Amino acid sequence: MKRLIIVGIVIGTGWLSGCQKFLEIPLPTTAIAGSGAYTTDRSSSAVLNDQFAALANGSVLDGRGIAFQTALYTDELKCIDPTAQTENLFYSNNVQANNTGPMWSTLYKQIYACNLALEGISGSQTLNYKNQWLGEAYFLRGLLHFYVASLYGDAPISLSSSYTTNNALSRSPVNDVYKQVVKDLLQAQTLLTAEYKGGDGLVTTNRGRPNKAAATALLARVYLYLGEWENAELQSTTIIADPAYVLPQPDLAFLAASKETIFGLMPSTPGFQFAKDFATYNNGMPATVTLFPANGVNTVISADLLNTFEAGDARFTSWTRAVSSTSGTPITYRFPNKYKVNTTGAEYLSVFRLAEQLLIRAEARAQLNKVTGAKADLDAVRTRAALTGTTAATKEDMLIAIDKERRVELFTEGGHRMLDLRRRNKLDALMLTVAPQKGGAWQTFKQWWPIPTADVFANPNLIQTPGYQ
Repeated sequence: MKRLIIVGIVIGTGWLSGCQKFLEIPLPTTAIAGSGAYTTDRSSSAVLNDQFAALANGSVLDGRGIAFQTALYTDELKCIDPTAQTENLFYSNNVQANNTGPMWSTLYKQIYACNLALEGISGSQTLNYKNQWLGEAYFLRGLLHFYVASLYGDAPISLSSSYTTNNALSRSPVNDVYKQVVKDLLQAQTLLTAEYKGGDGLVTTNRGRPNKAAATALLARVYLYLGEWENAELQSTTIIADPAYVLPQPDLAFLAASKETIFGLMPSTPGFQFAKDFATYNNGMPATVTLFPANGVNTVISADLLNTFEAGDARFTSWTRAVSSTSGTPITYRFPNKYKVNTTGAEYLSVFRLAEQLLIRAEARAQLNKVTGAKADLDAVRTRAALTGTTAATKEDMLIAIDKERRVELFTEGGHRMLDLRRRNKLDALMLTVAPQKGGAWQTFKQWWPIPTADVFANPNLIQTPGYQ
């Protein structure tokens, strides 16, 4: 038991400490302590539990994480509090390394923990559910590398817990990082099962740990980013054809028991045992407040995003919420309302869900000139939203329609808007118009974020993101 405590402290402090650079996290103090963490299924599961909790509560995918920052950075959210310094730096596209560097460090600290887990679990001969723990670790490492590449562009591919190896890594081309993600996910697919398994290794209805479909969902997304249309269509079809996944009405989509969820994170921070998006965008605000900002909420949905919704869209009614002020000049803002409650366990933070897979396949099919099939997938999403079918009839019009649908379906989720704009080569042109409207200025290099200055100084092979030197 003492050995497990030792390695738990090493992993935990490596993730929590902001002063340690990601490339300088050492191995556990003894080889015995390192192997001791993976001698039982319970301890192996606990190590991975820490990883899932870090995603949901450690500013990666939680309420103030990637989705929030990228939504401010582009055109989804507006900051209404002039005193909110960090929010306004993202909103005005004026971020520096000290703003975006912590996310880089957090992602790599978690990648390090995945590497440590993969090495420890692979070498263990005493685990009954070894494949599950390995599959989860490969999936997590793929997900973390995906976001590093998607936010920072060229990035180190870290596949070892070796200090000397990691401390000399250079930045690999972004598509090479995505290809490594593909390798990890293909490995995860072979290890995970179609059934969901709990932390005890047994089959469960809870979708709070990744199964084979979760690995497939991310694989479909990465293939789309790589422009491998046939592979994207193939992977998304696997999920769409599975009767375990269905589209419920919009107000049920984000519940813990939603059949649309492919993989969701169960919030576990004491005092925040609900999706942190609730606190970020809602926080119990009544329909009327005295003055904005209120209840600690300082961001609202942008007018441009609101104007993108079509009349009668059920997502506008269910996934946005109006709040009006009574003091001074009366004003009404709308806030994201996908997560509606602060009840423990009622809602999971959605990481992958069926609607995205339908839109992935629609886009892949459109790119392959399968316009009829693309229309069927796009219309499935629109029908759930109480809208009529798309009128797009050509490849070009279909791709435009899909872009619009992704915007209103996936707003303030997982950074989709910024990443979609960039991969579709639309970010630069849009932000040249939008940034000045937000009080900022745009330059092409701002499509990627800067990395920690301390990491650049510590590793001569690591260069700062171009434009931020």
